[in-house]
Amino acid sequence: MEGKFSVSLATIVHKFGLEPIVMPKDPAEIAITVGDLNRPGLYLAGHHDFFDCSRIQLIGNLEYSYLLDLDDEARDASLCRFFKTQPVTVIFTRGLEIFESAIRYAEENSVPLLRTSEPTSTFMSGLNSLLNIELAPRITRHGVLVEVYGEGILLLGESGVGKSETAIELVKRGHRLIADDAVELRKTSTTTLVGTSPDNIRHFVELRGIGIVNVRRIFGIGSVKMSEKVDMIIHLEPWEADKNYDRIGLENTHTEILGIKIPSLTIPVKPGRNLAIIIEVAAMNNRQKRMGYNAARQLLTNLGMIEDVKKAEEQDVDLF
Repeated sequence: MEGKFSVSLATIVHKFGLEPIVMPKDPAEIAITVGDLNRPGLYLAGHHDFFDCSRIQLIGNLEYSYLLDLDDEARDASLCRFFKTQPVTVIFTRGLEIFESAIRYAEENSVPLLRTSEPTSTFMSGLNSLLNIELAPRITRHGVLVEVYGEGILLLGESGVGKSETAIELVKRGHRLIADDAVELRKTSTTTLVGTSPDNIRHFVELRGIGIVNVRRIFGIGSVKMSEKVDMIIHLEPWEADKNYDRIGLENTHTEILGIKIPSLTIPVKPGRNLAIIIEVAAMNNRQKRMGYNAARQLLTNLGMIEDVKKAEEQDVDLF
């Protein structure tokens, strides 16, 4: 389910090797819940509207040079007002020397104060990426996520349709497993959905008649991956003789998850169909479409039969 997520300050400190200057309590207990970052130059200069103290505050060369230009009394007053807002965390970048008054006001207001030697823009980029992943809206779906020829393929379908068995066949053919049974999907941007596996079931697959197997132990470290962008969704369903399935592939269908539309296919399952090969072809065809080539549209253009093909598809008639 979608919800409010957080990342501990301890995770950020460890990830980026930050130097703690003032740490009022255990950083593992300090929760960051907002993914946006802020450079408080305007606030330090006296413009206090729309200041959000729940954001991590970064002080780089621009803010630092402004504070240096102030006399001691004005600088202390500016920093005092700033730290009284109790921002969730303040980080000085570029290894800048921290003002004694900043340390004093951080201690008085219990504000974590840290420092990094990284340039401000570089540090902001890395921190933004981390926060986008850790704080992303997420949902868990019953399915299997595999990487096929570099394409993230999410297999969905009712229990027992053969998702896990298909995943094992794909792994055996050189592709990689990301998650089985429960796939945690995160919306890391307005166009990107990233899938991963819960820690406690990562690399495990259930095969009916065999039981639980550890894919990493059986097929090696190259057979698994921690996470993958979802490029395509394939719905597996039992074959229904009286149902019309897409036979041309002219129309693009999508499945919406967390507000993102992902290209999708419905593949009927029946004895004798090699699902692993079908999914491999679907992955390569999806990449071709993304690169601007649609085989069905090219064929219809060559034949000049677009209207005839559409009618034949509606009537489930073999045209070729």
